[in-house]
Amino acid sequence: AIDHTEWLGTTREAIAPEPSADAETDGPGPVEPRVRYTLDAIEVRGNRRTRSRVVMRYVPFKPGDVIDVDDTEVELSRYRLLGTGFFRDVQFSLRKGSARGRVVLVIDVEERNTIIVNDLWMGLSADADKRGNARPLTAYAGLDVAETNLAGTGITFGAAVGLAQEQLALRVRFLDPAFLGGRWMTSATLLFNDAQDFFGNADVKWSDPSQLNQVPDYAVVRYQRFGGMLGVGRDLSVPTQLWLNYRLERLNASLPRAASHIRGIDREPILFDLLPGKSVLSTARATLQHDTRDHPFLPTRGWLATVVGEVGLTPLGSDYSYQKLDLRASRWWELPWKKHVIRLELFGGSIAGDAPFFEQYYVGDYSDFLPGRVLGMNVDRRPPPNFLDNAIVEVRYGHYAAKIGTEYRVPLYRGQRAVYGIDFFGSAGVYGVAHRRDLSDPPRGYSRLQLIPIDLTANVGFRMDTSAGGFAFAFSNVLGFVPVRSEGNR
Repeated sequence: AIDHTEWLGTTREAIAPEPSADAETDGPGPVEPRVRYTLDAIEVRGNRRTRSRVVMRYVPFKPGDVIDVDDTEVELSRYRLLGTGFFRDVQFSLRKGSARGRVVLVIDVEERNTIIVNDLWMGLSADADKRGNARPLTAYAGLDVAETNLAGTGITFGAAVGLAQEQLALRVRFLDPAFLGGRWMTSATLLFNDAQDFFGNADVKWSDPSQLNQVPDYAVVRYQRFGGMLGVGRDLSVPTQLWLNYRLERLNASLPRAASHIRGIDREPILFDLLPGKSVLSTARATLQHDTRDHPFLPTRGWLATVVGEVGLTPLGSDYSYQKLDLRASRWWELPWKKHVIRLELFGGSIAGDAPFFEQYYVGDYSDFLPGRVLGMNVDRRPPPNFLDNAIVEVRYGHYAAKIGTEYRVPLYRGQRAVYGIDFFGSAGVYGVAHRRDLSDPPRGYSRLQLIPIDLTANVGFRMDTSAGGFAFAFSNVLGFVPVRSEGNR
């Protein structure tokens, strides 16, 4: 008879372990040696489109290695394969090898569609004039599609487009996770933005004969961005990657000659944080990512943490000298009742120097009641809701940002075909965004407590994992049109 024991969701035959003197103990009492085997070979099954070498790129073992079935790297390797998006399911199992203590590692994969919709943006944006009257809603949309496993090679080739009122954004990107068959990863992105943004809090006055047809209650900045980014990356361990990127962009901006608004109770000049005419943005960026999630879209456990540092390279021609540091971490736990999942999210970011406004922190990226930026374009003119009645209503872009939030997910459906899973979710959090001027020269007319620019955010909706990618259907943007916000001193 053959005894079977669960191992990573499948079974393995009870093979006599290789003798080992590495007996580990957590305290007094009898101890059991860790079960280790020597790998004869690694076999990949079920990969009709994906080449076996692509699968092996994400497996840190090779024939001749001693494998410990209790090593966390085994489970993390399975999660890493799932995280590629190439496979619907991945299971590891062991088969008897050529001799006692020797085994064959079998990797069974179930492939999924690799033409993926990474992002789909659809929504409405609006603003109000200085009398508080709502203007007609305007629509925005965007689509980001990629082939993530081109001809079974693991190479990603994708394109994205974003559309809003008098705005257009385009992206093309490439990723090779095994450059020239080695351990280095390479990436490239080409971008173009023909965009505009709206500045001013209240009673905006501006002067520019070239913009007579623009919205009268805002100082409008029109700008174009064209350029790209090149990057190289390497795995530091199964769940940890390091990326180094260089970015070069050519900017062309049209700004009002002069503009002012009411900030707090005083009239002040508007800071656009962008050079007029032509300029160059050149930066170097380093990204360290640690990912132990068990699923890329509907995770039930694990961490996703990133540290991103970026500097403007004035020696290489950049007209913008700044340093930016972002810290982000999310942790998921599966609760003991009915497989409900809870997530905790933390974020903190800081910018020193003269970063252009589109590189700064935007309130809509942290408040679920406003649409976030679409491929770098700002599609909404409204201030944040200001539930806490403070100076957050004066902030649009900032040099400092922080957020703490939580999300609760309830699984509703699990399937095997076109729709793999549907979860209901609800989230809530607190965020803050501040411009450097909000700290050095805060707006007058607020109490000391009200000068802290923070606000509440919340969301509710459904997350769906499908063969075409993951989708979130959320309703907070619609709720953002409900007139419950406080306008503070505006």
